[in-house]
Amino acid sequence: MPIVRKIRPIGEILVEKRVITPAQLDEALVIGKRTNARVGNVLVRLGYADDKDVADALAVQYNLPSIILSKTALKAQVVRRIPESFARRYMVVPVSVEGTTMSVAMLDPLNVFAIDELKKMTGLGIKPHVTTEAEILKAINLYFAMEVSLEEMIRKVQASGLELVPGEEELPEKLEKIAGEATIIQLVDLLISRAVMENASDIHVEPDEDALRVRFRVDGLLHESVNLPLKLHPAVISRIKILGEINIAEKRLPQDGRFLVKIGGRDVDIRLSTLPTIFGEKAVLRLLDKTMMILDIEHLTPLPDTLDVLKRIIKRPFGMILLTGPTGSGKTTTAYTLMNILNTMDRNLVTVEDPVEYHLKRINQVQVNVKVGVTFASALRHILRQDPDIVMIGEIRDKETAEIAIHAALTGHLVVSTLHTNDAIGTVSRLLDMGIEPYLVSSSVTCIVSQRLVRRVCDGCKAAYNADPRLLEEMGIRAQEKPLQFHKGKGCQRCQGTGLKGRVGIFEVLTLDDELRSLVVAKADANAILEAARRKGFKPLRIQGLRAAAAGHTTIEEVMQATQTGVE
Repeated sequence: MPIVRKIRPIGEILVEKRVITPAQLDEALVIGKRTNARVGNVLVRLGYADDKDVADALAVQYNLPSIILSKTALKAQVVRRIPESFARRYMVVPVSVEGTTMSVAMLDPLNVFAIDELKKMTGLGIKPHVTTEAEILKAINLYFAMEVSLEEMIRKVQASGLELVPGEEELPEKLEKIAGEATIIQLVDLLISRAVMENASDIHVEPDEDALRVRFRVDGLLHESVNLPLKLHPAVISRIKILGEINIAEKRLPQDGRFLVKIGGRDVDIRLSTLPTIFGEKAVLRLLDKTMMILDIEHLTPLPDTLDVLKRIIKRPFGMILLTGPTGSGKTTTAYTLMNILNTMDRNLVTVEDPVEYHLKRINQVQVNVKVGVTFASALRHILRQDPDIVMIGEIRDKETAEIAIHAALTGHLVVSTLHTNDAIGTVSRLLDMGIEPYLVSSSVTCIVSQRLVRRVCDGCKAAYNADPRLLEEMGIRAQEKPLQFHKGKGCQRCQGTGLKGRVGIFEVLTLDDELRSLVVAKADANAILEAARRKGFKPLRIQGLRAAAAGHTTIEEVMQATQTGVE
């Protein structure tokens, strides 16, 4: 005789977990009965619980993993593998496909009929996760509301006859009127929503000689999304400028703006920058999806020994930790991750940033505002009077800021900052070039971290192969008796045929000991410092990248591209 497991009420689970009180549950049950609403939804609406609390309770209820869809990177092509009508009827959303298995989020994972239908529809095995009704509806409304393709929307805009006659593009009232047309608003909203769905970090809207090109940056690489008719340029750019609250009539000067959008329950902060070009204004929108930022040190790099070093250096009570690398190498994410680890109730953490990209609880974040005299240097002076334990400086750009930061590190503060250099060894020269005395650099800087982001091999189509000996020779690796084995993605639906999905960090970490400090004071050249560091176990970026490739996390070609420069 089969054993039937009793499903415990979700309210009972939440009371047991001390998320809600019995009185709050009684109130929710009364409202739920009166309005025919689920108890979990009522509790969230009343503010007694949040979506994660309810999802975790559902996980206990069904003994299955839970998932928060609004904090999960979904792909439109995966979600749409089932019809919208089916998704709404059975409250189910496809999450991902790995091999022959599809992970799905369900409100009722015990609905055997729905699971059987999914198997027939997709030809895949089904792995259910539980989530809340609100999360499923948000995802369905977002991903199925985008059924109108960009091409269809472009045809709709063209059919509306929106076009300025020569000379009208100089008239603000005309620009404002055309930018306020419903079809233009829908087109721009569609572009932004599509970029968020593809997990793009940037949108580039670029006028060319005969078209308005739109490109998305995904996993660090730009790819063309769509080409719009050039005649739509004034309307599209004006709409974007209105969103960013910048002057639509000013086309001769670069401008910066900012706005916030909510897409599928995800708050996305957008930084706008416009730039005049020979064919008209270009706009770049940087998308900062707060729900997708994971401030967990374990996610920074797959190399455990590097993580161990990073964990050790942030335990030091004072000194300066410098994070270096080119734009887009992940320095800000690393800085926020370190600050998040250090963020405890018994510490006073203060940052000065330009801009403040993510808001962190319990951390006092200061926005640079040059117009009113709040620079990195001036803000830092005042911060040091605020009795801080730990200070984060968004970027050291000049000698004055560097000197104040060094003073802070020498007077008992832990300072975390970023600097634009290509490698850890070159950072010392950069500080000396700024005019900082060698003895100050050697006594204040405790650690220099240089990093790069490389694309990760797709887990859905990963395959081993023997590396080309000529490529290994180019990277300085001697021929082996046994061929070195690396990994590549063959290309699948999950990675859109690229073989790569997501990114992973590689780090070189230089900790300064007495010998290295002596070399810095003596103004030794970079090669001398590098040789001394290597004797102590320092591994340059390329070596770190090769280790990540050998472990199957990235490809050797990605490592080569990311580590072209720097002292070897």
